[in-house]
Formats: sequence, structure tokens, C-alpha cells
Amino acid sequence: MKVIDFVLNVLWLIFCGIWMALGYAIAGIVCCVLIVTIPFGIASFRIAGYILWPFGRTTVEKPGAGAPSCVGNVIWLVFAGWWLALAHIATSIPLFLSIIGIPFGWANLKMIPISLMPLGREVVSTDEKFGGR
Repeated sequence: MKVIDFVLNVLWLIFCGIWMALGYAIAGIVCCVLIVTIPFGIASFRIAGYILWPFGRTTVEKPGAGAPSCVGNVIWLVFAGWWLALAHIATSIPLFLSIIGIPFGWANLKMIPISLMPLGREVVSTDEKFGGR
């Protein structure tokens, strides 16, 4: 991990990462209590981990994720995804108002696609995705 990624992750964690991850963790707990929605809970916990430490990592489509992921994403979008996307937008606006917060605002906007459709995606290091560059 690069030093800049580490510094950005620590600042992210302090200013907004812990709160956003807490929201995803609460959603994951609620989903796991309801037996039928356990796959959504697992996805929510995966996103919470990504939200805690996003710099130096990204999401990619999981090979072999098929129709069940697509159907699950539609259900997620209707019941949770759009709320989470709005939370990312609402969090990014005040971050954009300060020069120091601009990278964190962009990071929040970068997380909107996974908050809308988390199933069939996995979190990987940017080194893995881009071949170690």
C-alpha cells in the first residue's frame, strides 16, 4: 500500500468512513436477522469493510455472477440502494466545500454504484485490478 493511500484512509476513517460503515453494518445486521435477506446482509458487511478503508482498493464484477445477482440487485435497489446512494451524495456535498475534503467527496461519489448494486461485485486491491502499477 502506498503511503498516500494510508494517509487518505486514516483521514477518511476519521471524517466520514466510520459513520458510513456503521450505516452499512446496521443494514447488514437487520438483513441477517431476517433469514431470507442474509445474502444482502453479507453484501452490506462487505461494503462496510470497503467503506472503512477505500483508498487503494476498488470493486470489480465477480466472474460467474448471473441472474440471481441481477434479481437481488433490483430488490436491493428498491429497498436499500437508493437510500444509501442518497447518503453518499449528502455526505459528499459538505466534503466538496473544503479543499481538503475534495478527494473524500470523490470517494463518496465513487461508492454510489456499489451502494446501488452490490451483488455480483467484489472488493480488490487496485494493484490486482491494474496489474501492479
